[in-house]
Formats: sequence, structure tokens, C-alpha cells
Amino acid sequence: IKIYSLHVDCKVTSRFAHTVITSKIVNQANESREATFEVELPKTAFITNFSMSIDGKVYPGIIKEKVSAQKEYDTAVSRGQSAGLVKITGRKLEQFQVSVSIAAASKVTFELMYEELLKRQLGKFELLIKVRPKQLVKHFQIDVHIFEPQGIRFLETGSTFMTNELTEALTKVQNETKAHILFKPTVDQQKINPELDETVLNGDFVVHYDVKRGAAAGDIQIVNGYFVHYFAPHEMPVFPKNVIFVIDRSGSMAGRKIKQTRDALLKILQDLRPEDHFSFITFNRKVAEWKSSLLQATAENVASAAGFVQTLSASGGTDINQALLTAVSALDKAERLPERSVSMIILLTDGQPTSGVSNVEVIQENIQKAVNGKYALFCLGFGFDVSYRFLEKMALSNGGIARRIYENADAALQLQGFYQEVATPILMKIEMQYPENAIEGLTKNNFKLFFEGSEIIVSGKISNELDLLPVEIKAQSHMSDLTLKEEANVKEKEQVFQNQSYIFGNFIERLWAYLNIQQLLEKSISAEEEDQKTLEAQALELSLRYGFVTPLTSMVVTKPTGQEQTELANKPTEAG
Repeated sequence: IKIYSLHVDCKVTSRFAHTVITSKIVNQANESREATFEVELPKTAFITNFSMSIDGKVYPGIIKEKVSAQKEYDTAVSRGQSAGLVKITGRKLEQFQVSVSIAAASKVTFELMYEELLKRQLGKFELLIKVRPKQLVKHFQIDVHIFEPQGIRFLETGSTFMTNELTEALTKVQNETKAHILFKPTVDQQKINPELDETVLNGDFVVHYDVKRGAAAGDIQIVNGYFVHYFAPHEMPVFPKNVIFVIDRSGSMAGRKIKQTRDALLKILQDLRPEDHFSFITFNRKVAEWKSSLLQATAENVASAAGFVQTLSASGGTDINQALLTAVSALDKAERLPERSVSMIILLTDGQPTSGVSNVEVIQENIQKAVNGKYALFCLGFGFDVSYRFLEKMALSNGGIARRIYENADAALQLQGFYQEVATPILMKIEMQYPENAIEGLTKNNFKLFFEGSEIIVSGKISNELDLLPVEIKAQSHMSDLTLKEEANVKEKEQVFQNQSYIFGNFIERLWAYLNIQQLLEKSISAEEEDQKTLEAQALELSLRYGFVTPLTSMVVTKPTGQEQTELANKPTEAG
């Protein structure tokens, strides 16, 4: 079974990435063999299309509602459940894998298409392409086109497998608003060494870039009546933070995990700003406060905290409820905190609540009542023994986010990286306002916090014949209350994309649908049961209308007669 061609074709238009992976395989044996198509794609992406062509006949994947697809599938396959075609393979990736039997000397072409909105983190966008052909490929290429009307501020490519030979296979052409990256290694360049027929291509191929930002009120782009508004202020004063670290030191954290936690906390302590206030609460079945109140991050207090962190050891049960309530109460009674400041609780745990209140619904209720919208709660789940769904619901109900920390050698770096994302709040209570009677289907337009290096994105449909789209942004900064205004000339904005040949025409509409689905699914996690059904129904309708494989839809993949007839591609979620 030989892969004779493997192309990754990626077009990024204004952060919206559309990727097509095409693999052509020939069976050189003189009997039928199994051909496997295996690719890894970012977890943040939605698959939009898949097909197999065998000897000129096309077998397309069909996207259906998950529940009904599952029923049909179960009826067709009486011998129980097969594993499904997609599974999570790591912190950022999931794997799509399908096999088909092809006759001697036959060829098969696999084509997979997926889309995602690139998310700005720590000042840059990341386009991640996983490369792992497992054999030498005669025609191999990665072709990336980027078009950013705001202008490209910087762009860099990197990979985990580059050699001097391979750098020659990489070309990068760039002007003000466009970039083209082509990676096209010959078979010889792909070899680990000239004697061995083994490929060196195994790892990540990454493009990082950021765009230029002119207007204070962000940048508006419009195509076919849909708009997207990007807002990422920079060079603003940072809010002082009041942060309580709530650290699990129960028995299951013993060994490498508690050591990695200590390493990360020591680094994080160094990153605190002098005007920040902080404290630690550690818990197993008992809850211990490091100090009776929050301390300012002076050199002396940070040094004393570092001494404390180095003594952290792990044993006993897990009382998440009491630990979080103690953190909330410490913030409630804190005195002398800076007037305009941001208060947050960062919970790190690796297990289920086993001591004190162990019913997760009751814990969620208790915490939400105590936090009462005053503070942001971030939940980090270490490893796979945590109830991620519980942590996610708790964070989303309290203005924060959840993140899984993978139990790898780089866990301390993952923890530190997460802290860096939330370390610099520069705006709070952000409201993005548009004319009410002229916009339909507006995505989320108010945000609790904005962190330096990230980006706010709002999208919607312009309903009537508007010539000018006025926007107003209200927010609180460390120094003052802000109001920013901007007017977009609809005709002029539409013009920007009209002469771009490689742009797929309705990309802002698809971006709008993608963003909407992501937000509806996120909202449904912390919603009451009734609302949950409504939110999921809306997300399902959009997933089907725009053809996205989301947690509510499945792609039914059919195969030639005589083989296991159908298989399902589902979207795995972090909560499983």
C-alpha cells in the first residue's frame, strides 16, 4: 500500500482557516489490501466534508443529527458498537482514521475538509498542521495561503522535524496583506538518512502570525451581508489582580504531579506584579489557608510564598467544596485591595470530590451562590481522573474557563502557560453595541474580562440595506471608563474581498455559524435543563445547515458493497 501523493491545502482568510487534506494511495500488491487514511486535526476545528474515491466511484460522508445517525448505525451493526472514526490524541489534536479494502492495482483518493477560527493567544494566531505520513511520499506538499486585510504584522513558520535539507523545501512569500507558504520536500529530503527508506516527517508544522491593528475600536469586515468585528486593544495599563490559588494536595497528586505543580507555582510567583495580591489555599480532606488574608506581591512576600510552595506534599481525600468556599470568603473579607482590580480563583485538582460535600450538583450550586458574579473562577483538571464536565460547568457558571492539564513531562509548562493567558487583564465589563434593528443573529457581545494578547470576536448578519454600520464599545479600563466608536462603510468593506480569487465566498457567514455553534455549546454546559435543550437545538440546526461535524452531529461514512457498510465520525469533546 503506497501513498503516492499527500497534499495539505490551507486557506486562511481573516483568521478563518479552511483545510483540505488529500491522500492518494495505490495498492501495489497482487491481492486486495486495506488502505488507511489517518490524519490529526486541531480539536478546535469542525470536520465539514470527507470522501473516498475508489476506481472513479465516490463515497461521500453525509452529516446527520447524531442521535438518528447512531440509531441507524446500531440497527445496521447488530454486533455492537465500533470505536468511531475520531478520537482525541493529545492536548491540541484529535485523530480521524478510516480504512477501506481496495483490490489489487486499485487506487483510492481520500479527501478530508475541516474549518476553524484561529484563536489569538499571547499575541499570536497559530495554524497547526500535523504531519505523519509514516512512509516516503513521492508528491508531498503543504500549501498555505493567508489573507489578512488588516495587514500581517509578523509571520513565522516552525516545525518539530526541520533539518537543514528540509529548510530548502520551504518557501515563504509575503506582502502587506498576504502570505504564501509552500513546503514541498523531495523524496530524498524526506529521508532520515540516505541509506534508509524512512521518513523524517513526523510532528507539527506550525505557522504563527499576528495582524496589524489601527483603529481603536477594532476592525470590521463584511462579506455578503455578514459582518465580523475583531477587537484587540493593546498597550493599555494592566489591572492589578487579586488571585487565590486553590491547590489539591490529596493522595492522588503525590509524586510527579505535585512536583510539577510546585515547579509551575514557583515560576508563576515570579510573574506576579508588585501591585497584585495573592494567597494559597491547599486542600485534601482538610482545607488549609497559607495566610489569613491576601498579601501584596512584594519581593518579601513572594519569597516567603516560594518557601511555602516548596513544602507542598500530597496525601488524603479531596474536599473541593470547602476549599472553594474558603477562597470565596477570603476574597469577600479582603481589605485594602486596589479599588479597580480583578479578583480570580484558580483551582487545580486531579480528582473527584471525595471528602465533605461530594455531590457535584450541590457543589456547583454552593459555589455559584457564593461567587455571585463577583469573581472569575478558573478550573484546571490535571489528568483523566477528574470529572472534567463538573469543572467545566463550574468555571463557565462563574465567568472563567476550564482547561485539562495533560499528564506529560511538560505539565508544569502547561500550567504556567495557562497562567500567562489570564495574567494580564486590561479591560472588564466589555459591551460591544450595534444598531438593534439592523442586526440579526448577533453572537456573544458582552464579555467579563479581556486579557492582553487575546481577541474579542463578534459576528452577525446585517438585516436591511445599511450603508453605514455604527459600533460602540463600552468597557472599564484600569484608569477609566471607555467608550469607543467606529463606523464601517458597508460597500467599501464588501469591496475588500471581492477581488481575492482564492477566498471562498461566504467565509464570514461560515465563520459566524462556527462561532455561534461554539458559543451555544459552551452556554448549554452551564444552562438549566430547559434552556439546555433550546440551545442544543439551535446549535444542531446550524451544524446541519452549514455541514459541520459538532458534538451534536455525526458524519456517516459509507464503503463499497461487501465491506462493513457504514461507520460514524463523531466529534469527541474534552469531557468525553
